[in-house]
Amino acid sequence: MSGKSVKAIIFDMDGVLVNTEPHHLILEKKLFKRLGLNINGQEHGNYLGLSTKQMWIEITRNHDLPQTPEELTGINREEILDYFSKLDEVVLMPGVRDLLEKLNQKGIPLALASASEAAVVDLILSKTALRKYFTHIVSLEAVGKSKPEPDIYLHTAGLLSVAPEECLVIEDSPNGIKAAKSANMICIAYSNDPNLADESTDDFSGMQEILKRYVEF
Repeated sequence: MSGKSVKAIIFDMDGVLVNTEPHHLILEKKLFKRLGLNINGQEHGNYLGLSTKQMWIEITRNHDLPQTPEELTGINREEILDYFSKLDEVVLMPGVRDLLEKLNQKGIPLALASASEAAVVDLILSKTALRKYFTHIVSLEAVGKSKPEPDIYLHTAGLLSVAPEECLVIEDSPNGIKAAKSANMICIAYSNDPNLADESTDDFSGMQEILKRYVEF
């Protein structure tokens, strides 16, 4: 695959740009406990990369709960917003800002496509000052269907005016990687199973070296 084949790069947010997933797991475990839910680590892991709403749709399908997925999504959303708004700092993955700066300097179009809700994405981007790097920021509300469906990536490619096969996605969760591959996009897995994606790396120094094979910067 030559560098000229890739015309835009799309980033996932949680677990790629920012180290928020441990916080989400803690919040979700506390909420599961309050609701009397017995959800083991394996089941919880299956929800990584899903939207909050899709997670609660799956949970209410598998467990007997009096609340609707919409009610539980609202509760979860408010707890997430309250938690992250009180943090002094949301930690970036090491090397992320340097990579974004280099890609921006080369004029490579960048977009963010997150399964998180718009209010959560806005809060995280405000806390990290990352908004300026992205031409488009897409959250779940724009498409409706959650990863592993490809809708969010296809929608983002349309906004970028780039064919899906000319987009490269950086993802961390199995559901996100499946969504990118279903959209017929090149996918680099960050800290995940390389068998699911085209390539994989555990750090952003390695990410820069991989990207050089697809884009010139």
